[in-house]
Amino acid sequence: MTRVFIDGEAGTTGLGIRDRLRGLPVEILSIDPARRKDPSARLDMMTKADLVVLCLPDDAAREAVALAGSLEHVRFLDASTAHRVTQGWEYGFPEMTPEQASRIGKARYVANPGCYPTGVIALLRPLVDAGLIPSDHPLTINAVSGYSGGGRSEIEAHEREGGPAFALYGLGLEHKHVPEIMHYGGLTRRPLFVPSIGHFAQGMIVSIPLHLPDLPGQPCTADIAACLAARYAGSERVRVVSSDRPRLDAAALAGQDDMELRVHGNDARGHVLLTACLDNLGKGASGAALQNIRLMSGRDVSCA
Repeated sequence: MTRVFIDGEAGTTGLGIRDRLRGLPVEILSIDPARRKDPSARLDMMTKADLVVLCLPDDAAREAVALAGSLEHVRFLDASTAHRVTQGWEYGFPEMTPEQASRIGKARYVANPGCYPTGVIALLRPLVDAGLIPSDHPLTINAVSGYSGGGRSEIEAHEREGGPAFALYGLGLEHKHVPEIMHYGGLTRRPLFVPSIGHFAQGMIVSIPLHLPDLPGQPCTADIAACLAARYAGSERVRVVSSDRPRLDAAALAGQDDMELRVHGNDARGHVLLTACLDNLGKGASGAALQNIRLMSGRDVSCA
């Protein structure tokens, strides 16, 4: 039985992971809450564990790896931003490429993806790999997330009476997810990324508009859809679904660990809109972590 220690289990992502682990034959190791910031107590828990899941701020996640790095039997899954583009860390998006699930299963160090990058990379990576979108193509990425992804202050602001309805943020255009998006999306040109928060707890829509005449070979909507469908054929968690809905609800997959991709097109106008719908706490956080834990513990070879 795999022994799992969640360092930072009291946070939103940590609680979500712990709840999902109840369905797996794993032993969850819990630290005395009064000693959760005590390095010696944390190291003792890590020594007993087979897999350490880091649900910590970036600096604390780096410190945790340094603290337990000499424990050769321990593997790490980091839910922070700290190691997502760090050499030696495998990216925890099993569906990203056909071989990624296997790479995760063998890795000692795995970085859980960000919620926004999960949707962006799912949409872009197959199209870049197929040459339908050049790696240096100018792209604009818009996204809206439920407020639960914004931490305690954001949750408190939205859950009190008169909370904000909608907010754009990251308007300095230096969002920390952009390097991750570029690295795993196969992009060489920095995209314009505009995130936002809506007045709903969980859910997310990522949308990417495309001008078909500006793409190599001038593909049609069906070409784009076929490329995505081929990449995710047989996937248990990522589905390419019909785009015939007149509107999308960002909270449609709240409470679920799946992701739905759509290609909305108007060939007469040469316009396509790519969308990814997911739960920012599900496939965008704890649900993705569960997939990676299953792979790292050898309990799932088919989750991609």
